[in-house]
Amino acid sequence: MGPRHLNRLLTALAAACLGLAGGLRADLAQASPFLPPNSAASASGKAGGPSGPVELRGIMSTGHGTECCIYDTTRKSSAWVAVDETGNDFVVKSIDPVGESATVQYQGRSMKLVLRASKIASAGTAQAAPPANPAFASGQPGVPSPADEQKRLDAVAAEVRRRRLEREKASQGGSGAPAAAPQPPQTLNR
Repeated sequence: MGPRHLNRLLTALAAACLGLAGGLRADLAQASPFLPPNSAASASGKAGGPSGPVELRGIMSTGHGTECCIYDTTRKSSAWVAVDETGNDFVVKSIDPVGESATVQYQGRSMKLVLRASKIASAGTAQAAPPANPAFASGQPGVPSPADEQKRLDAVAAEVRRRRLEREKASQGGSGAPAAAPQPPQTLNR
């Protein structure tokens, strides 16, 4: 076997190894253990991956008009910008809040960006927790009933009156110091 023949054999072997490694790598991307089952499209970047060099992350109406949040995937930074605002690598040409999209000019090409919906994977069925505080039992979480709120306000007003009286008694007594709280009786252990 001559050197030319050996060189061809080694080249063919290297090509076969690279082809096998490429096939294995493609299989790894299709079957990632970190993705939920049946999400091969997510691994290939078709669903859930970045849409391109810039992404639409939010739309907001302000006093100056409508603005959108554009995320630059290469710089890993975002900015709230209005239509035709300069100073970034991109310029927003139009914003459609109803359609949740924006048209952006980026490096000489026009792209329509769509706001993607958040996807939350459920870890199971959630159980409704009972209210932690019975004062918040009005049916709406975090909102006390009017009767419970009135009781709380009355208790606060009573405590304010009590402390004010104590201050007045202390100032009339001449000592200037507030009256000491009574101490509980001590028991002696023999």
